[in-house]
Amino acid sequence: MDFKYILALHVIFVVCWFAGLFYMVRLFIYTKEANEKEEPAREILTTQLALMQKKLWFIITWPSAIGTFIFGGWLLLLNLSYYISQPWMLLKLIFVGLLALYHLQCHVYYKQQKVGIFKTSSFKLRLFNELATIFLVAIVFLVIVKSTGGLVWGMLGLFIFAALLMGGVFIYKKQRKAIEETKKSNTPPTL
Repeated sequence: MDFKYILALHVIFVVCWFAGLFYMVRLFIYTKEANEKEEPAREILTTQLALMQKKLWFIITWPSAIGTFIFGGWLLLLNLSYYISQPWMLLKLIFVGLLALYHLQCHVYYKQQKVGIFKTSSFKLRLFNELATIFLVAIVFLVIVKSTGGLVWGMLGLFIFAALLMGGVFIYKKQRKAIEETKKSNTPPTL
């Protein structure tokens, strides 16, 4: 098979994998929050969200991860001596390894929520959700720029980007808490 076709398939699977990861963690957050609601909303929402999780995880996310590794490995093998000699590729492979660990942690969350275990708060899940973005930015910059000199600036930019994302999550949490407190204070007491 031609290099360009393998590359195209690799990129398609990467895009689908990230889409699955981004949405899956959002579903974890929604399921965690639905589990805190009163009945019958809790049962209705958690049942629907569990079905969505299962379909997304096993129809899109896992197959896309596997396709990413198959076609990425194939690309690597086509020119192994070149790629392994490149510092940017070694760092990219480290980030891909971390992304694989992220994926496996998502699987742990999936299995926990499937049996009704909700250990992780929705706030921590929101922070966890931002990790995939950091991995995406790091991997894309490494592949496109392919520069060890720019690597330091790229990593600095990545950490600044990560700090801004985390700051956004903290601001969101504060605003959400303020809105919830306002709703509670405006609710008339029940008898």
